[in-house]
Amino acid sequence: MDKFLIAADTALRTLFATPHASRPCPLLPADETHLSAPEKREAAALMRVNHVGEVCAQALYAAQAFATRDAALRAHFEVAAREETDHLAWTQTRLDELGDRPSLLNPLWYAGAFALGLVAGRLGDKVSLGFVVETERQVEAHLQSHLDRLPPHDHASRAIVVQMRDDEARHAADAQHAGGVPLPAPVKGLMRLAAKVMTTTAHYV
Repeated sequence: MDKFLIAADTALRTLFATPHASRPCPLLPADETHLSAPEKREAAALMRVNHVGEVCAQALYAAQAFATRDAALRAHFEVAAREETDHLAWTQTRLDELGDRPSLLNPLWYAGAFALGLVAGRLGDKVSLGFVVETERQVEAHLQSHLDRLPPHDHASRAIVVQMRDDEARHAADAQHAGGVPLPAPVKGLMRLAAKVMTTTAHYV
C-alpha cells in the first residue's frame, strides 16, 4: 500500500504541483538574454519539449522504484528522480520566463512513461537499469541537439540544458555501473521512435 501511495503522490506532484529544485538554477557568465519574438517562441517550444522529458523521467523512475524489490535499487531510483525534479523545476521556470506553457498532454505523457517503466521493472532489475542507460543516453543526445537549435544568445536556456545534459550522462553511467544490461537493437529503435513522436508533438501542443 505504501508503494501505491508514493506512486500516486509522485504523479500528482509532477502534474499538478509547482516543482521546487534543491539546486540553484544554472547560469552562464554571459550578458543578459535578449530574444526577438521568433527566437522566444522557438526557445519556449524547445523548453516545453524538455519539460515533457522531465515529466516522463519522474514517471519512469517512479514506476521502476515501484517495480523493484531491491531496497538499494529503489533508493538509487529515488535519488535520480530528485535530480530530475530539479530539471522539472528549471524548465518550468524558464517556460514562465518565456511567457509560455507546458504541454497540454502531460498527463498522457506521464501515463505512457509510467507504463513503460513498469514493464521494464517487471523484466528484472538488470533490464530496468539497462532501460535507464538507454533512455538517458538518448536524452543526452536530444539535449545536445537542442544546444544546436537554441538561439546562441539565449544564455538562460542554454545553461539549463547544459546542466541537464551532464546530469543525464551521469545517470546513464551510474545505471550501467549498477548492473544495467544492453537492450536489443529493435527495442532501442522503438524507444527512439516513441521519443520522436513525443518530442515532435510536445513542440506544438
